[in-house]
Amino acid sequence: CPTLPSCDTPQDETGAYLIDRDPTYFGPILNYLRHGKLIINKELAEEGVLEEAEFYNIASLVRLVKERIRDNENRTSQGPVKHVYRVLQCQEEELTQMVSTMSDGWKFEQLISIGSSYNYGNEDQAEFLCVVSRELNNSTNGIVKEPSEKAKILQERGSRM
Repeated sequence: CPTLPSCDTPQDETGAYLIDRDPTYFGPILNYLRHGKLIINKELAEEGVLEEAEFYNIASLVRLVKERIRDNENRTSQGPVKHVYRVLQCQEEELTQMVSTMSDGWKFEQLISIGSSYNYGNEDQAEFLCVVSRELNNSTNGIVKEPSEKAKILQERGSRM
């Protein structure tokens, strides 16, 4: 076990190292080594995976698990995540621009076709309802944040419906 600093486990008769660690937490380690992604089942304690990553001295995985633990702690300290939903009405020609310019945490949820718009001349444009959402997080340490300009535009479009 020369690469594992804390490994003083014996070898068997074939020369294989005998590592007596919890196999439950080894699965995410093995999968990370196989494909470079950190996947932890919800039932599994991240701290256990961190302990194994530290035991096997996989620095990049230690960083990832610590980040995930820190993110989860931040999420739980903020309370449950709430979402704001907006329904925007747009014509077919406006759809691509509207979806591509969404920012500031707004994400596309659903597109609903509501048929054709009123006929103005010979054009028959399809109309859609576009549902977007954003995590509601208006206060940080008691300071209320003002929405950005793009968020204000989306809110204004939504209020016209």
